[in-house]
Amino acid sequence: MVDHEHLIRMLTRLQLTAIRDQLDNLIDEAGRRELTIREALTFLCEREISRKDQRRIDMGLGLARFPFVRDLAGFDFAAQPSLDKGQIRELSTGRFIANGEAVLLLGPPGVGKTHLAVAIGREIIRAGYTVLFVPAPALVAQLAKAHAEGRLDERLMHLSKPKLLIIDELGYLPFEPDAAHLFFQLVSRRYERGAMLITSNRSVGEWGSVFGDPVVATAILDRLLHHSHVITIRGDSYRLREKRRSGLLQRPDAIPQPATA
Repeated sequence: MVDHEHLIRMLTRLQLTAIRDQLDNLIDEAGRRELTIREALTFLCEREISRKDQRRIDMGLGLARFPFVRDLAGFDFAAQPSLDKGQIRELSTGRFIANGEAVLLLGPPGVGKTHLAVAIGREIIRAGYTVLFVPAPALVAQLAKAHAEGRLDERLMHLSKPKLLIIDELGYLPFEPDAAHLFFQLVSRRYERGAMLITSNRSVGEWGSVFGDPVVATAILDRLLHHSHVITIRGDSYRLREKRRSGLLQRPDAIPQPATA
């Protein structure tokens, strides 16, 4: 007769913790289903793999530092008809990661850029890749601090490790000239080696004013656009739409115009 404690020790040594932790229940279920030895072994392995995959995903989501939970199922594609739903679904598979490509999500505030960035990032983690999410102002502050402390290369190396780096809200605040050069170093470090997803409320033609240096902006865009997917969302803000629905805000064309003499 098999010694239960000996079996537990072997499962622990083999790091088959899902099977170990649910051993009695799994054996009972295999018995109820009258599985053959081969089928039972497959069943146990599937449970173990499922547990390990979920732990990997949970760890990846924690390391990504997303500001909130969003998924593609919760995105209102009908409200943003300019978006190609198929293209977004394709990006969420992570196939663009292999070539270190860039994704630019452009559009005015409130159209769902950050929602899509987080949702795509979460799907990328499920596909087996590492992701880091960072707001553009925080990223600039990190680079400037590291540069001042003589640790820029260390910080750039850290930001180069994730397979996908998501930079949110680029363009809401202008860059200082030195910060623009630091950002250029990051883009150069990841060029063709690490994928990037950037959300911005400014068109690429306006990035010269964002970075405070048209030459640096051109160099940054030259690398980002070489292998890229540029998606421009042309739609109404979700927040403004909700205010209009509640009557707190009128549409511009609904506001009475003053009579002319």
